[in-house]
Amino acid sequence: MWGAVLLALAGCAPGHAVASTVPHGDAAAGQTDPRAAPRTILFIGNSFTQGAHSAARNWRAGSVTDLNNAGYGGVPALFKLFTEQAGLDYHVSLETQGGKSLGFHYDERRQRFDRAWDVVVLQEFSTLDRDRPGDPGNYMRDVDRLARLFKARNPAVDIRLMASWTRADQTYKPTGHWYGRPVTAMAEDLRAAADKVRAANPAVTGILPVGQAWNRAMTEGIADANPYDGIGYGQLDLWAYDHYHASVAGYYLSALVTFGAVTGVDPTALGPDEKGADELGLSNAQATALQRVARDTLRSAGS
Repeated sequence: MWGAVLLALAGCAPGHAVASTVPHGDAAAGQTDPRAAPRTILFIGNSFTQGAHSAARNWRAGSVTDLNNAGYGGVPALFKLFTEQAGLDYHVSLETQGGKSLGFHYDERRQRFDRAWDVVVLQEFSTLDRDRPGDPGNYMRDVDRLARLFKARNPAVDIRLMASWTRADQTYKPTGHWYGRPVTAMAEDLRAAADKVRAANPAVTGILPVGQAWNRAMTEGIADANPYDGIGYGQLDLWAYDHYHASVAGYYLSALVTFGAVTGVDPTALGPDEKGADELGLSNAQATALQRVARDTLRSAGS
């Protein structure tokens, strides 16, 4: 029941993702357990998917398939480990390029991923449009092009848009597009853009509310909201040293949200002894706090 409720709130088609994990009840009678064969998931994005500027970037790279053979682990490797610990079988692939938009991947790389996938996660450039920050025009066009490609290969593909986090450098520096606005504003604008793209494209299954999870972590005092004035005692810094990319904690939270939304598993089920947190240097208390943030964000998604 938990999986069905969580996934409905996260913007999934009714019953779609539940069937992608373990069948339940009378409706499952006679069905083959989908865990008998790995589900395939593809991550398309840039440095935010790679885990750039953190220890997550090349961590467990051998557990995933990098279609560019660049040796990245990042968020996809965290997702893979979470699924293994949850008893799920996913074959995880990524196609990434730092500093590029989704349009680049379609125009320059589509031959590398033009095949059938069960799940596809699309991560756009951090400001959407490099020349017109916050403008979703190209985002909408490129999601449409990619969605048509993936739907042609698998009409049942589950396509998710990752709504990213606020960049501190875009908020606290006078040169930033979101300068002078609350630290939560950029993430809310990115989420609004993703919602607009989804509304215009029925092929998009749902939104991964990563930016909203970051906002919740800061609002609840789990993470520091302004890295430029020092980090509060006992709080996590979700940003890397450039106040742009994520730290290990930031990527961990991103992966938790993705894991919970795609699989329907409560992220807190991973528990304080979750292996990825331990290997990447997060304490048990930090891991469980971020798991709770991911769970609560997914519960409130769409409300």
